[in-house]
Amino acid sequence: MTTQLPARVRRGYALGSVATGTFGTVPGLLLLPYLTDTVGVGAALAGVLVFAPKAWDVVLNPIAGRISDRSRHPGGRRRPFLVRAGLTLAVLFAVMFAGPTEPRALGAAWVALAFLGCASAYAFFQVPYVAMPAELTLDYTERTRLMTWRVVVLALAILVSGATAPIVADELGHGAMGVYVGVVIAIGVLGSWWGTRGAPDHPGETATGTLTDQLRLVGANPDFRAVLLTFVLQAAAIGTVLAGVAYVSDHLLDSAAANTLLFVAFVGPALLVTPLWERYAATRGKRSGYVVATGFLIAGMLALLGAHAGWLAVTYVAAALVGIGYAGAQVFPMAMLPDVAADDARRSGANRVGVFTGVWTAGETLGLALGPGILALALTAGGYVSSTGDETVTQPDSARLAIAVGFSLVPAALTVLSLVLLRGYRLDDRLRSADVA
Repeated sequence: MTTQLPARVRRGYALGSVATGTFGTVPGLLLLPYLTDTVGVGAALAGVLVFAPKAWDVVLNPIAGRISDRSRHPGGRRRPFLVRAGLTLAVLFAVMFAGPTEPRALGAAWVALAFLGCASAYAFFQVPYVAMPAELTLDYTERTRLMTWRVVVLALAILVSGATAPIVADELGHGAMGVYVGVVIAIGVLGSWWGTRGAPDHPGETATGTLTDQLRLVGANPDFRAVLLTFVLQAAAIGTVLAGVAYVSDHLLDSAAANTLLFVAFVGPALLVTPLWERYAATRGKRSGYVVATGFLIAGMLALLGAHAGWLAVTYVAAALVGIGYAGAQVFPMAMLPDVAADDARRSGANRVGVFTGVWTAGETLGLALGPGILALALTAGGYVSSTGDETVTQPDSARLAIAVGFSLVPAALTVLSLVLLRGYRLDDRLRSADVA
């Protein structure tokens, strides 16, 4: 057990979620519509272009974790990666939306290459960042407190970036939006790097053996498998909802303001309930809280089907339910991950935190990348008509139905499946009964 972390460290660590929340939100929100409705790429190909660079992280993230595990940098095992990779990500994001839109093939290739660069830089920021809680504190409860701060900042980042990036893109163009978002990412990167200076460190002994050996050991951990697969499926569900916001606003709700209002409805409740989820964990445990939060996700996603009928109020209430669930579905699994890694280190005597978080973030990235791809498949099946920036098209009824189903029923089904997989997580009961981490 350890004492509480200084508030400065909790705030500093949480600032990294400005970068993760912004990069996790804006591409999922705007990149697919940018490709289909500005560059003029077909929905199926656009889905591949959005998915492929993120899928690359499935390979890269465990490598990044292993590299950070073995780092001997005088500035710390994880922190130097934050500033180097994070600032690279900020620059490449601005580059991604600064390219040509004509000819169509050149515009698509520019986005694909820049997004691949973003995904690679993000891997070397996100993996060390997510690995830090297991080494900042050994306390079961303090990790939940640390994640609560992080999720509050994450929700703010999603609100600010998700609400303002579309406005900047509409008013000033996608190029200006790319620069704006790059600056926001840089602020989060520098804040987390500076705020965690001098923080406590419990690195442990670096695990020996090859990366393949470490991946095999990590994959054999039943608690890790259960919470990871749950989290990945929910990331895919959330990614599908995010990718559908622009299409729902334009083609179902017929309201430009709906794009921003949906984000406010989604994130606002999350800001209010995140501290309540922390209190729930303190009395009933993280796994129980994760189950309840997932129930809110499912209920909200099912209610989002009201968007097909153009029911604004119902859609906003549904988004609020999703936001309540999303807050808990971030706090609990991200607090459970360092529990798993620390328990493994306690039993084995070797630190595999970077490998655990590398696999974890690879799964999260894959899930979020699958979201736009899943929606793109739904749009293709529904006969969605792509266009360039100067064209106006009327979508067929089948496309409108595909948007609604992809925005609601599909992510709800994925989330129900995730709840089944969570039954395999048993570590929470052992840690609470032993009161150790």
